[in-house]
Amino acid sequence: MTQASFIPVPPESHFPIQNLPYGVFSAPGRGPRCGVAIGDRILDLAVLEEAGLLDTSFFHEPALNAFMAAGPATWTRVRARLQELLDEKTPTLRDNADLRARALVPMNQATMYVPARIGDYTDFYSSKEHATNVGIMFRGKENTLPPNWLYLPIAYHGRASSVVISGTPVRRPWGQVLLPGEDRPRFMPSMLMDFELEMGFFIGPGNDLGHPIPIEEAQSHIFGLVLVNDWSARDIQKWEYQPLGPFLAKNLATSISPWVVPLAALEPFRCPGPKQDPAPLPYLHIDEDWAFDIHLEVQLQSTSMSEPTTIARSNFRYLYWNMPQQLAHHTITGCNLQPGDLLASGTISGPTPDAYGSMLELAWKGERPIPLPNGETRIFLQDGDTVILTGWCQGDGYRVGFGECSGQILPALSRT
Repeated sequence: MTQASFIPVPPESHFPIQNLPYGVFSAPGRGPRCGVAIGDRILDLAVLEEAGLLDTSFFHEPALNAFMAAGPATWTRVRARLQELLDEKTPTLRDNADLRARALVPMNQATMYVPARIGDYTDFYSSKEHATNVGIMFRGKENTLPPNWLYLPIAYHGRASSVVISGTPVRRPWGQVLLPGEDRPRFMPSMLMDFELEMGFFIGPGNDLGHPIPIEEAQSHIFGLVLVNDWSARDIQKWEYQPLGPFLAKNLATSISPWVVPLAALEPFRCPGPKQDPAPLPYLHIDEDWAFDIHLEVQLQSTSMSEPTTIARSNFRYLYWNMPQQLAHHTITGCNLQPGDLLASGTISGPTPDAYGSMLELAWKGERPIPLPNGETRIFLQDGDTVILTGWCQGDGYRVGFGECSGQILPALSRT
C-alpha cells in the first residue's frame, strides 16, 4: 500500500511523502533555514528541531552543507523520521494545531535560495547523443566523438559563484565573437544564447586531498539531485573553446532548481543505463544499475505568449556516464570534493530530435527553426524568452519530482 501524508497531495504534485526534497527558504517572520517540500507546503525543519522532534542541529543554518557532510546514516535516519511525522497515521504533528501552524509554511509565502554553499562546480559531458550531435555539426560524421570520449567522463571546472536559484534572470553577455566570413573577432553581445538541459548532484561527506573515492563507495557521497540549466553563449564558446574548452561562454550563469531530491527517493526508479562499449577501465567499472527513469521536459515562453510551450522531452536514463563514474573519475587524482560541491551531468539529449537538450541541437545549428504556437520561430534564445526545465519520476499514483528550474533572458547591458 502506498504511504500517504495527512497533508493532501494530489497525484500530479512533485512533492508527495515519497519524495521529501530538501531546500533552503525564508518566509515572513523567519530568516533563511532548511525545510522539506510536502505538497504545496514547506515543513520547517528548524521548528521541528526546536520542538525536540528531530535529534539534529543542522537546520537553523541558511545552507544544507552540515547535513550533507553528516553522511548516509544520518540522512536515512532523518528521512525516516520525517516520513513518520508526516504519515497520515501519526498524530504528533497531525493533531497539534499550534505546532502544525508553526511548522508548515505555504510555498507561495516562501523565498527559495541556492540550497548549499557551493565551493566548486564541475560540468560533465556525459550524453553520448549530445556529444555525437555536436561532433556531427562541428567535425563531421566521420569524426563525431573525441578519441577519449568512450574511455572517460569528460568535464570542465565551472564557476560556482554564478550558480543561481531558479527564477533568477540571466543577462545576455558581451564577449569576443568571430562572425562568419571575418578573420578578426568583434566585441559584441552574444547572438546565440542557448540553454542546456542537465541534472546535477550535490556532494555529501567528500574526501581528503590525495585520497580518491573508489567507485564502490561513491553512493555514500551523493546527497541528492537537482535540475540544472548551464546557460551557454554559443558564438562566444565557438571562438574561445579551443584548445582549453568553455570559459566565458559558460560562466555568465548556471540555474538550479531549489529542491534537492535525495537519492533514497529515486531508488524505486533505478534502471539500466546505456551499454558501455568498450568496457570502462577497472576504476570506472560498476556492476549496479545507475540510471534513473526521470522524465525531463523543456518549455519556452516568449514575451508575446500567454503560457509556455514544450519544445523537448528527454530522460535522465540516456546518460552514458553515470554519477558514480563521474565522481570516481573526478577524484582519481586525489582531488578533494567537499560537502556542497555540485557536479552536473552535461546536456542530456535522447535518441530522437524531439529529445535533444539544447537549442543548438533542436534547431540544428540554426538550420531547422523551432516553431512556436503563436507563429514565432526560434533558432536561439531571444531577449525576454523564459526557459523552464522540469522533471519527475512516475510512481503508482504519485510522482517524485524536482519542481522547476526557470530563467528569463534579459537584454545585454548597453556600452558607450
